[in-house]
Amino acid sequence: MPPIPVRPGIYKLHAHIIGPTSLVTATEYAVKHGAPVITDRLNPLPIEQEWVIEPTEEIPGAPYVIHLAQHEGAGLVIQEDKLFVNVVPRAEWAKFTFERVIGGVKLLSDKGLALRAGHRGAQLEFVEPKPEFQETFTLEFVRPLDEE
Repeated sequence: MPPIPVRPGIYKLHAHIIGPTSLVTATEYAVKHGAPVITDRLNPLPIEQEWVIEPTEEIPGAPYVIHLAQHEGAGLVIQEDKLFVNVVPRAEWAKFTFERVIGGVKLLSDKGLALRAGHRGAQLEFVEPKPEFQETFTLEFVRPLDEE
């Protein structure tokens, strides 16, 4: 399927896994490549559940980067096919495209791998795309970039 455009803004990313609603969340503890990004239950804490999604450049079809809304310099990076958030130069942030699938969207890396949420609390990883619900996410638009 062709990539779909996404409105730049602040989002909550809901993972489609078995059990209660889960959000893509930055963990508190950094390891070798930054803080692992996991799925966690929907609750007020941790606050690192809001993400900015914006295109890498202002041209149609450009890939997107994603970073924490509360920490502008902390972007998503992919190391060893796992997802981390880290304060590194923007050029090192992972680039994503979005593909419409039944029930939501699939996030694809620049290598064509799909983001997958195995279970709540597991670190998100990248796999060869398959029609599995663990590779489906819902993007909940929270607010535009220019609103605080």
